[in-house]
Amino acid sequence: MGGDSLLNPVFLRFFTASLHLVLLVVVFFSWVYKKFRSNGDESKKHNVRHVSVVYHRQTLFSCLGLAFFNLILSVLNLFYWYRNGWSDEKILTLLDLGVRTLAWLALYLFLQFHFLNSRETKYPLALRLWWVLFFSISCYCLVIDFLYYKKHQILSTLFWVSDVVSSVMGLVFSYIGFLGKKRDEDTTLQEPLLNGSDANVRESDKPLKGDETVTPYATAGILSLFTFSWVGPLISLGYKKTLNLEDVPQLDNPDTASGAFPILNGKLESYRGGSNRITTNMLAKGLIFTTWREIVVSAVYVLVYTVASYVGPFLIDDFVQYLNGHRNFENEGYVLVSAFFIAKLFECLAQRHWFFKVQQAGYRARAALVAKIYNKGLTLSCQSKQGQTTGEIINYMSVDAERIGDFGWYMHDPWMVVLQVILALAILYRDLGLASVAALVATVLVMLANIPLGKMQEKFQDELMKSKDKRMKATSEVLRNMRILKLQAWELKFLSKIMDLRNAETSWLKKYLYTLAVSTFVFWGAPTFVSVVTFGACMLMGIPLESGKILSALATFRILQEPIYNLPDTISMIVQTKVSLDRIASFLSLDDLPPDVIEKLPANSSDTDVEVINGNFSWDVSSPSPTLKDINLRVSQGMRVAICGTVGSGKSSLLSCILGEMPKISGVIRISGTKAYVAQSPWIQSGKIEENILFGKEMDRQRYDRVLEACSLKKDLEILSFGDQTVIGERGINLSGGQKQRIQIARALYQDADIYLFDDPFSAVDAHTGTHLFNECILGLLDSKTVIYVTHQVEFLPAADLILVMKDGKIKQAGKYSDILKSGSDFMELVGAHEEALSALDSIDAGRAASGEENSRNAQSVLEEQDSRNGGNDKVDNSGETKGQLVEEEEREKGTVGLSVYWKYIRTAYGGLLAPFPLLAQVLFQILQIGSNYWMAWATPVSKDVAPRIQGSTLIVVYVALSVGSSFCIFARALFIVTIGYKTANILFNKMHLCIFRAPMSFFDSTPSGRILNRASTDQSTVDLNMASIIGLFAFAIIQLLGIVAVMSLIAWQVFIIFIPVIAICIWLQRYYIASARELARLCGVCKAPVIQHFSETLSGSSTIRSFDQEHRFRDISMRLIDGYSRPKFYTSGAMEWLCIRLDVLSLVTFAFSLIFLIAIPEGTIDPSVAGLAVTYGLNLNMLQAWVVWNLCFMENRIISVERILQYTSIPIEPPLVVESNRPESHWPVHGEVNIQDLQVRYAPHMPFVLRGLTCTFLGGKKTGIVGRTGSGKSTLIQTLFRIVDPTVGQILIDGVNISSIGLHDLRSRLSIIPQDPTMFEGTVRSNLDPLEEYTDEQIWEALDKCQLGDEVRKKAGKLDSAVSENGENWSVGQRQLVCLGRVLLKKSKVLVLDEATASVDTATDNLIQQTLKQHFSDSTVITIAHRITSVLDSDMVLLLDNGRLKEYDSPDKLLEDKSSLFAKLVAEYSMRSSSSR
Repeated sequence: MGGDSLLNPVFLRFFTASLHLVLLVVVFFSWVYKKFRSNGDESKKHNVRHVSVVYHRQTLFSCLGLAFFNLILSVLNLFYWYRNGWSDEKILTLLDLGVRTLAWLALYLFLQFHFLNSRETKYPLALRLWWVLFFSISCYCLVIDFLYYKKHQILSTLFWVSDVVSSVMGLVFSYIGFLGKKRDEDTTLQEPLLNGSDANVRESDKPLKGDETVTPYATAGILSLFTFSWVGPLISLGYKKTLNLEDVPQLDNPDTASGAFPILNGKLESYRGGSNRITTNMLAKGLIFTTWREIVVSAVYVLVYTVASYVGPFLIDDFVQYLNGHRNFENEGYVLVSAFFIAKLFECLAQRHWFFKVQQAGYRARAALVAKIYNKGLTLSCQSKQGQTTGEIINYMSVDAERIGDFGWYMHDPWMVVLQVILALAILYRDLGLASVAALVATVLVMLANIPLGKMQEKFQDELMKSKDKRMKATSEVLRNMRILKLQAWELKFLSKIMDLRNAETSWLKKYLYTLAVSTFVFWGAPTFVSVVTFGACMLMGIPLESGKILSALATFRILQEPIYNLPDTISMIVQTKVSLDRIASFLSLDDLPPDVIEKLPANSSDTDVEVINGNFSWDVSSPSPTLKDINLRVSQGMRVAICGTVGSGKSSLLSCILGEMPKISGVIRISGTKAYVAQSPWIQSGKIEENILFGKEMDRQRYDRVLEACSLKKDLEILSFGDQTVIGERGINLSGGQKQRIQIARALYQDADIYLFDDPFSAVDAHTGTHLFNECILGLLDSKTVIYVTHQVEFLPAADLILVMKDGKIKQAGKYSDILKSGSDFMELVGAHEEALSALDSIDAGRAASGEENSRNAQSVLEEQDSRNGGNDKVDNSGETKGQLVEEEEREKGTVGLSVYWKYIRTAYGGLLAPFPLLAQVLFQILQIGSNYWMAWATPVSKDVAPRIQGSTLIVVYVALSVGSSFCIFARALFIVTIGYKTANILFNKMHLCIFRAPMSFFDSTPSGRILNRASTDQSTVDLNMASIIGLFAFAIIQLLGIVAVMSLIAWQVFIIFIPVIAICIWLQRYYIASARELARLCGVCKAPVIQHFSETLSGSSTIRSFDQEHRFRDISMRLIDGYSRPKFYTSGAMEWLCIRLDVLSLVTFAFSLIFLIAIPEGTIDPSVAGLAVTYGLNLNMLQAWVVWNLCFMENRIISVERILQYTSIPIEPPLVVESNRPESHWPVHGEVNIQDLQVRYAPHMPFVLRGLTCTFLGGKKTGIVGRTGSGKSTLIQTLFRIVDPTVGQILIDGVNISSIGLHDLRSRLSIIPQDPTMFEGTVRSNLDPLEEYTDEQIWEALDKCQLGDEVRKKAGKLDSAVSENGENWSVGQRQLVCLGRVLLKKSKVLVLDEATASVDTATDNLIQQTLKQHFSDSTVITIAHRITSVLDSDMVLLLDNGRLKEYDSPDKLLEDKSSLFAKLVAEYSMRSSSSR
């Protein structure tokens, strides 16, 4: 008997249960022991390099797997005996499985947490011995099972399965325990994860940061690739801490921009041959070639997925027949369950890898495209650029390239639909015979219904994009010129312009969205329509309907629903992608700068550095009269050439043609050596000052200091909190005009080129600095170089070896100063104007010229003395202040997206009142749909030999009624969603734009416009088109999932036993994953702006970049930024699939469990057709469960767009535009007296003071000049007067009214300013002079005549309506300045401010402006910030500022009488400099 009991498998259960109980106890005591020991070892732990046990993760996975396996067996065991009654041995078996589950779970937890930071290289000996014992016992059990079966011819399948799995796992554990080698864990990402906190790690052992390693994807094994485990370390890291970009590993080379771009570029070059034209086909072919490997692999996955997805519907009829008692062979039930399970497994794996591969292809295509667009932007000719605004070009990169990247999702749909329809028809033909033809016809009809919808969508989409382009163009122009709009109090007028453009856009948006709603209705109703037609056809043809066949057909229709439902998306995506490809192809076909304009000779190959022979050049090649005519010029090595002439005479154009920037009609240009260029309007990159000066060169400290000295930047850098490490805002926003210009000059000097081209850089700085720059740079550092400089200051001409006088695009005179002074009238005109200005100086003191030199030397020393004293004071003043950079890093919300964001979004439109309706519609749809399917399954017989419950037409009539009801629910749902989404998008847009336009100027100074534009374009697009439907889809998916679970649990409530833990694990996985996914999505948002900003900076500075031959470096930076954006994108999709594959497997477990339950219960317990219905719905379970989580994650990623827009609806706003209770009288100010009392100003709480306690009064109707070195606070004083910056301490009164107490518009509309940077807006001459439309045409013509532009405008075809291009590019800088003068003449204010207004015009035009102002503003208070001393000499008062303090304030005569005054010394300096030119 004893022998018999040893041979009894049931007795062995008792034995193995005891064995596992021992394991439980050992694990528990080991854990307690380790706990006590670890406290003592804490100090030693950190000094040891981390070594891990081999196959540690596999061991963990195996333990967890065994725990789950035993859990499932115990649940099945429970059901099995729940059906057949209990007995002692059954209870014993259940106990064994329960103890096993607990033991393996405990072991998993012990190994997981103890070995995380362990120094041990092997598992504990007791554990390893136990594993060997476990293996031996399992093998023994297997042998006993075999013997018992031979003897009794019966043995529970459960014992077999349990013992086979235990033997295999025992072998694995024994191998790991004794034969595995230890290994160092020093690879890729695992090191920082396991060893991140080691402070004392030796340098060589320091873990690599994520971004210093290549993605584990590149080296992952087959299992890791299949299960996406290579993403695991990053998700684990993201769960423990907030991810930053440096945690994300680099991409593998083929996925980087530098890997993908050469392939695309090479293909495009080979396709187009010699022509410049790139067609849409070429571009599409090039992109396909760039990503062909991913496309082919994903196509294989799509094929596997499609075939596998139809196995379920194919087998359902067999399954229903099996449940009804038809057995074809033994164990047929288990074979069917296995087939279902394996097919679903293949379907899951194939779908996950298909999705990942197409996204990978999309990112690669996008990176290559963006790089191509960037390169094109660098080489565009000026003429091409004029046809394309910066905003439009940026849209190619931010919207079109993005859309083409997203096309991967839809790439395989066209052929997949065909395959799915063929498979579906095959199954339907098997089940329903000829009625399948009706199904085909219905399917084709539904697809055809889509063609007109698709065409309408295409049209609306195209118009929507065009209107969006216009709006983005206007927005970027407004953001660029926000300072002017605020100074002129025009911002609300321009906001209303943008709102008008938005209204045009939303009219298309509305049409597009409602068309989308109709197509949604058509396609959600598609399976219902197809099934009604098919079953109706069966009735008419007399084909008998059985529940199994009906369920098979329903499951087929459900699968068919997806391709039909996706078809409109696919068609609209193909259409959108084609539109985007067309747009990009036409952009890439634009003309480049011809490379052969200039003949480049190697340096020192000839003694002539620049030579132009018979040159004719024109900005517009089609124009009959060229811009520059008959240019002949020869500049020898080391020559200094000055170019002068009146406004618009072609001086800057001459430099452009030497740079090769201007289209050449005829002639030859030769250049020998490298060149450096300083533009008239400074181009500064955002970044550190040091980076701007080095401009890609290595740091040579000696040279760097020499350059800073020559450009007198040392002083400015001392004042800035961070010196040359100060981060400059976009377009150098936190620097004064003079500082920007000097940084630009420093950049050129540091390059050490052979030829230097200066486009009037001295006009933006004051007289003293101008002289210093001229002497130190052009006469000093560049003494041996070839220098060509444009200048309006006549005093810089005598130093030139050759002077060119330009007029009407021709070189009128050329020669040395003294020669051409005698010979020509044009030059005399310029010099005459200068003489006139100087005569004012002479009348003050005739004898001054003689002692000029001595005085100027004194002036220099006094100023320097003053500087050094102030330098000292500055340092004391700043020491107590907290320092901070002006441009802070873009804020990125961290952690969960708060529910408040969703709540705000839902409540934005109609207070959220409409939100319950779409949900109600979905619930009704779900009930009616399940009802109609249940009706068909219940009412039809299971097989031919059973009489039907319901006869003929009733069956179909009820089904049609239920189906039509469900379709209308869908239509209502779609309309509600579109209405809510449309309304919300508009409200958010209006709120955000109002807040942006009312934001203080400091917001624009510290926020690069790329960030604002990103919200106005990308984020707004998401909210316009997708957000409502994404939130809706998530809610609908949950309702559908609950519907399926309800149907399954009606048949077998036991499904809940497995469903609840599975859902719990799903939720835990989703929480584990979402921490990383959310931060990765935010990183995508934050990393996109730099790509766009760098591109827009490149576009605006392309001529500077080309002139320094720096294209290659800028391309590299761009590639790096593109990869910085692709990295989080790549990992976002990898992490998504990592999660989905795990969720799919879990839902498979639920499905398999319910199938096993259905075949295990006794026959007749359940109606087979209703059980079949449960299986039909169960086939969708994995898809839906993944869909819910996918939608949740997608929604969390997309809601970030709403979060970013909401951020900008809560930015601080300026004080009110109008204070109703304190409005000034309509004719205020009457006198224009400005009284400044103890004024102290700084730009931000963390910045140093710029003005430090000014007190003075500008008398009404008098003219006051403000002078001082660059950076002394002159512009800040003006900004405070206009309340661009509010005083920190003190106040300003105008005619006794404290300007801080009245509204901003009341203040700004009563003051006038001619700003430092002359600005014109795209539009017409009229809209530029009078944007508020307050004046008549007569008044506008009068103003134009007064500012000498009347004749110029009359020449143009459109007169006042003649076009002004973006930034006024088709007007010269001087003419733009005159337009600004025209605005002031129209407004006729009592207080007029000239902020360095004459810096960019020649002396003659300057005199003209001064005369005009004298004539028309004789009784106004005129405040002038001047660089030319002559322009303040005829002022009534002069205010001299130094480092934000008032140094002198008196009439010019009095100040000049006092020889020791700083003003007298500045004048002496100026006259000395000028006297040399007389």
